[in-house]
Amino acid sequence: MDASVNEADFRALAERALAELPASLTRGIVNVVILVEDEADADTLAAMNAVEPGDLLGLYQGWPLPDRGASYQGHPPDVIRLFRRPILAWCAREGVGVAEGVRQVLMHEIGHYFGLSDAELAARCGL
Repeated sequence: MDASVNEADFRALAERALAELPASLTRGIVNVVILVEDEADADTLAAMNAVEPGDLLGLYQGWPLPDRGASYQGHPPDVIRLFRRPILAWCAREGVGVAEGVRQVLMHEIGHYFGLSDAELAARCGL
């Protein structure tokens, strides 16, 4: 697939990437929704101190597992947002296949769900 991957095909790549993750990782993922959007909106970019939509490939929004206490209940699902156009542009720039790019961004955001910082993700996973 190339940089012209439409939203339906991109979503299928995200679903396949999630399905191919090791069960040891995925069984710990509970109450998370994965959304595919063309790019981050202006409010999201401002909140993340990003200048251009292409600056943000994905975003985890929620309560990381380590921050949840006994009183954590009744919260809406956590959300992982994958931004299709920036991911496609990044893949083209870096020479990364789209399926691999989607997998890397998804893994990065799942890492945040498990409470890992960007620095920890880079050190542990190269993401």
